[in-house]
Amino acid sequence: MKRFSGFLLVLSVVLAGVGLGVAQEKMQGPPKVLTVFREVLKPGKAGMVHEKAESAFVQAFTKANWPTHYLAATSLSGNPRALFFVGYDSFAAWEKDNKATEKNATLSAALDRASMADGELLSEAEGLTLVYREDQSLRANVNIAQMRYFEISVYRVKPGHDKDWDEAVKLVTAAYEKIPDVRWATFEAIYGAPGGTFVIFTPMKSLAEVDTELTQNKQFEAAMGEEGMKKLRELSAKAIESSESNLFQFAPKMSYVSDDWVKAEPDFWKPKAAMPAGEKKTEKKPAKKQ
Repeated sequence: MKRFSGFLLVLSVVLAGVGLGVAQEKMQGPPKVLTVFREVLKPGKAGMVHEKAESAFVQAFTKANWPTHYLAATSLSGNPRALFFVGYDSFAAWEKDNKATEKNATLSAALDRASMADGELLSEAEGLTLVYREDQSLRANVNIAQMRYFEISVYRVKPGHDKDWDEAVKLVTAAYEKIPDVRWATFEAIYGAPGGTFVIFTPMKSLAEVDTELTQNKQFEAAMGEEGMKKLRELSAKAIESSESNLFQFAPKMSYVSDDWVKAEPDFWKPKAAMPAGEKKTEKKPAKKQ
């Protein structure tokens, strides 16, 4: 269903799944402002090498007991890269966080050292600023702490075709409102990307949810009706310049998450260190009384 020809089915399927609430402690909905930092890794620098470099950032924020948390995810498709998400209630809140970081000399110095080491592993890095589009989202409240993957799709709308895009999204939303458990969160890029760029997040607990999406085609078409499908094809052809979808897996060792997240899913967010192969666990015996 995701790889059918044309933009129509790409649009309809990517808008399926579960919504996004990156910087929220509980199911309070997606953040109003979402900053995304993208790191493209040099060949051979992904995996544990990058995890080790990123752990310096996590340690610095943990030591400072910093109130702003972030989520990291690494690519399962496309170029080896990592994404870091930080959500804010407003741009003013983002500014406040930046100023507080600058005033903390110890934290700033630690972040500078970590950045220098991390920079040696990167071939490219860029930042993106998104704002939440509630009007183009459906059932977006979800507990991200329980999720493990993101399907992230980027759409670029042709200049002058915003109304066609809006109308296409409304048609898709109306159809999916009739199908239970289908959710998504749409963000619009306002800095760091060309105008008319929309980013759609589909968080998943398991990649088995992709298999479920593939079975929803007939349900969607039935909800749309023949005339609705025809209209959606026309609008998609008019509005969408390009689209791309990729899968990312959450990276707990590279994320700085809240205590609430850790308490909710400790085995995932703070896994116990594995014992080296061949080494047996020994129990300490209480000392004998003299």
